Amino acid sequence: MDPLELAHSTTRQAYNLVADKYHSLFGNELSEKEYDRMLLDFFADRLEKGSLICDAGCGPSGHIGRYLTNKGMAIIGIDISDRCIELASALNPDMHFVLGDIAKMSFDNESFDAVVSYYSIIHTPKNLVHIILREYYRVLKPGGYLLIAIKAGSDERLQTEFIGIETEILLSLFDENEIREYIISNGFDIFFIEKREPYEFETNYERIFVIGKKPERSL
Repeated sequence: MDPLELAHSTTRQAYNLVADKYHSLFGNELSEKEYDRMLLDFFADRLEKGSLICDAGCGPSGHIGRYLTNKGMAIIGIDISDRCIELASALNPDMHFVLGDIAKMSFDNESFDAVVSYYSIIHTPKNLVHIILREYYRVLKPGGYLLIAIKAGSDERLQTEFIGIETEILLSLFDENEIREYIISNGFDIFFIEKREPYEFETNYERIFVIGKKPERSL
């Protein structure tokens, strides 16, 4: 098994274990995160109503996609965890969810108007994140937008517990210059980048939010 498959296999196993608790902890978190709601509003304002958005790494709640659905967008959520997809589908019966790996999605080239990747690359080895970013680039239409949320830092480490449950999972942290370089080197223009302090109820990492744009097709 190659390093990416190994890391994502570990992620799948971890989220299958923690999915129910994760939903109970974070399923309603946007109600307490004014910054994130404002950011998602700002992102949605770049798009036309009915735009098709890939919620890459949608998790068990599908709550980021739900927020955007309520703003008039069409969402397809994808997640590597069977249990996450099962829960998200039950919680959001009017939304569409697909089981799969964000590093090798089954979607056609240039399928989506936008991709949202909320804390979805933080369980991938940093030297392999470019594979996911290239996949995001592939499925985006020219002129499409990418929103990435990550936790700030400089290291990566294998943790032996996740939200209080004993399981292995990789945590990769990125600094602002690092994620900027990842985004640009994989073909995107940087439209927006900003850091915020953690809320009191969050883990003690600053958050970095980046909006990239796939260039328009040349005439």
